[in-house]
Amino acid sequence: MALVVNEIFYSIQGESLHSGRPCIFVRLTGCNLRCTYCDTQYAYEEGVKMTIDEILQQIVTYKCRLIEITGGEPLLQRETPRFIVELLERGYEVMMETNGSIDSSGVDERCIKIVDVKCPTSGESDKNNLKNLLRLNAKDQIKFVIGNRADYEYAKDIIETYCSGFSLKRVLFSPVFEKMAPATLAKWILDDNLDVRLHLQIHKVIWPNKQKGV
Repeated sequence: MALVVNEIFYSIQGESLHSGRPCIFVRLTGCNLRCTYCDTQYAYEEGVKMTIDEILQQIVTYKCRLIEITGGEPLLQRETPRFIVELLERGYEVMMETNGSIDSSGVDERCIKIVDVKCPTSGESDKNNLKNLLRLNAKDQIKFVIGNRADYEYAKDIIETYCSGFSLKRVLFSPVFEKMAPATLAKWILDDNLDVRLHLQIHKVIWPNKQKGV
């Protein structure tokens, strides 16, 4: 069993309800989308094939129990669900960030899924597999990256249509970095009394000039 890995690194979690916590990141290679604001284009093709044992040998050196599987798009690689189970069985707290275009039903329910629903500004909103939102459990999270008012209204419509019974406290509204003013997005949320979380990418605040490994 092997995966094509772009990078493995230890950093501060910056894009989830676990923001601020130390975390091991396993970034897998390959993505089926080309979002206009993508900040990990280097993961489209760059990577090295590693066995699960090789990955685990590197992970264990970091002395951390929180792991995020990210990309790219992790579910493009068929071994990803099995790798997640391996981590869970070893006692890790596992998160997986997915772009939401691929059926996530094969992912162990113990894994925290962060589903990034694509808004129109991404250029990929027609690729959303919105049935994934109906598969979420109480640990999971939904993220919307907001670039303008149209994205904001789109996100609200998705919430109203697909998120009945899902806690809005686990829904993240994140402004497109350096293109959407956080204060503007905050005002819209407050004006609408929308009980979602305004979410900022804190790793970009901590390391503004670093591209990889954050």
